[in-house]
Amino acid sequence: MLASHRVTCSVLGDGGWGTALAIHLHRRGHRVRWWGAFPDYLRELDRRRENRKYLPGIPIPRKIPIEPDLSWAVHEADLIILAVPSQYLRSTVKRLNPLRRHIAEALVLSVAKGVEIRSLKRMSQVIREELSPAKLAVLSGPSIALEVARRHPASVVAASANRAVAAAVQRWCMGENLRIYTSTDVAGVELGGALKNPVAIAAGVSDGLGFGANAKAALITRGIVEMARLGAAMGAQEKTFWGLSGLGDLVTTCLSGRNHWLGEQLGKGRRLAALLASTPMVIEGVDTSQAAVALGRRFGIELPIIEQVHAILFRGRSPRAALQALMLRAGKPESS
Repeated sequence: MLASHRVTCSVLGDGGWGTALAIHLHRRGHRVRWWGAFPDYLRELDRRRENRKYLPGIPIPRKIPIEPDLSWAVHEADLIILAVPSQYLRSTVKRLNPLRRHIAEALVLSVAKGVEIRSLKRMSQVIREELSPAKLAVLSGPSIALEVARRHPASVVAASANRAVAAAVQRWCMGENLRIYTSTDVAGVELGGALKNPVAIAAGVSDGLGFGANAKAALITRGIVEMARLGAAMGAQEKTFWGLSGLGDLVTTCLSGRNHWLGEQLGKGRRLAALLASTPMVIEGVDTSQAAVALGRRFGIELPIIEQVHAILFRGRSPRAALQALMLRAGKPESS
């Protein structure tokens, strides 16, 4: 289904999700320019027309210009999509700041799923701090890049404090294989996308230890409770966490993806440093576990699962010891 109104889209970020979105928007009939931070890799992408590092097997249409010049990539853009890892978002947005006069009318859309470690701020807060765009939205939900690129059905949520801005994202980006809902709960949509990653690492650890459906169901169910409680303490609407950007994304990530893969390998006894060195992918749950634990302490919210993931990642706790610590916690009502 082609877009009824053709717009100019700048996709910033050469990872898997940036690739999938550039291809999706091109299929929708929009004018797409695609930028990445590493010129040498952009030249390889332009030559091969395949993102072998982050999204192998998916051809990149020749009509999508791969642009190394950031100022030209965003020139007269209607939609600027920030598809860079969360810990690099601030530095990317700072590069846009000198160009703000030329992009003042653009709608800025963040699709990063994380919390900045240093500031403990959400992605939209980082963007507002560095750029203050007039139109800002976030996009999150169960959206494995390879499936979207293959035109498999997916549903996500666009959130903005301005309903018209969220509706514009929906109008421009929704197609026959990507359904988009809208929300005004920016904090909830962002935190759902970020906090599910450490819980997905826990689900992977469970699989790596050889446990079955009972253990994973418990991790998903109690994990969403942790996410919702911390989110509510931070000003999000608790009901958002039972939707696509919370429970939906959590289920998907606990079944597959890089965070689950990392946890599974840890459960099998491999070391974190070796795992991170073995992949070019940024595994957001590692950094987010640090941010989440810090936020839990700041707001006085207990996060048993995420805290044990953090202990495995950064304090040398064995996966079995972490499981034992979870199972032997004092008994309590389920609602507490």
